[in-house]
Amino acid sequence: MHSLRPALLSAIAAILALFALPTHAQNPTTPVTKEIIAYVFPQDRVLSPDEVNGRRLTRINYAFANIKNDEIVEGFPHDAENLAILNKLKHTNPSLKILVSVGGWTWSGGFSDAALTPQSRARFIASAARLIERHHLDGIDLDWEYPGQTGNGNTFRPEDKHNFTLLLAELRQRLDREQTRLGRRLYTSIATGAFTKFLEHTEMAMVQNYVDSINLMTYDFYVGGPSTGHDAPLFHNPSDPKHVSAELSVEAYEQAGVSARKIVLGVPFYGRSWGEVANKNHGLFQPGKAAKGVHFSYPDLPNLLATGFSRYWDAEASAPYLYNPHTRIFVTYEDPQSLAAKCRYVNEHRLGGVMFWEYFNDSTGILLEAVHAGMTPVAPKTHDTKETSKAGEEGR
Repeated sequence: MHSLRPALLSAIAAILALFALPTHAQNPTTPVTKEIIAYVFPQDRVLSPDEVNGRRLTRINYAFANIKNDEIVEGFPHDAENLAILNKLKHTNPSLKILVSVGGWTWSGGFSDAALTPQSRARFIASAARLIERHHLDGIDLDWEYPGQTGNGNTFRPEDKHNFTLLLAELRQRLDREQTRLGRRLYTSIATGAFTKFLEHTEMAMVQNYVDSINLMTYDFYVGGPSTGHDAPLFHNPSDPKHVSAELSVEAYEQAGVSARKIVLGVPFYGRSWGEVANKNHGLFQPGKAAKGVHFSYPDLPNLLATGFSRYWDAEASAPYLYNPHTRIFVTYEDPQSLAAKCRYVNEHRLGGVMFWEYFNDSTGILLEAVHAGMTPVAPKTHDTKETSKAGEEGR
């Protein structure tokens, strides 16, 4: 599959033009009514001052901080510099909030120990308070992958289920005191798995009381495995052998007692591919070999249309996909059309907003603009007397 990557990378930027934003321009000063949360993951490099468009975001979750000896520690050498740069974005968007996300897939190994006892939780929470003050943060996002489950070969215990609740409750209590002392609101959030097993190993009806948002990772539904499928379908396609969708995940969370307004719908700013996929149903839900762990940044994807790929729209799932019958490569991804559908869903179901992984997977900014457009209220159109009269005649 690695031999397929150059073709994908050299072949994936024309879809952007075909399915770009709505023709109406959004007023840059119009406030959004929902959260737009970006996970920003620069790793070892220093951010450029204008690299992140803070005007289009309500919150940035800077990824990731690590856990060592039950305490939160900076994850990368340039975290202090980068957080200072991100804080300066508040000059143009004073309502922007900067949080640090702790853990993630790679660094969740210390959560179970940190949550285990009152003493270990106190150390963890004290380190969170110090991190907030040291970097002038607006809060902490916990990305524990996953309580009560091994995740990336992590330590886990049955006690994680209740300890997760205790950790968040005690963190909220401490931050309530800290925000009084610091004179600013401090936020807590969590990134959560979009699968039933996550709910079975947590107490989400109680957890929701201690967080401002639950960032539901409604993507990576198809990462590997023997069959192609959508990475982030909005709705369930009855032909999907895995029977997954963002909507089913949202419904499961609501049935578990989570308020819709606390749920922030996660979307991916990347694509995944399969090779050796038979030319049946344009490659969708067909056997193939997945390129495990390989992401394709959004700007690369539309170029595929010039190299024998065709774009298809799964109306059942509200999801796009690409297929090349000659190379037998299938690609699943997100685009402005699917994002518009997800934003409508968020608004109609009164969810808390949209979050995405990861900011630097779309250097064009087109996907962020699509989310911003979907989360921004559009002023109702005005009609002159002649147009109104004509419409009335046609209605009779």
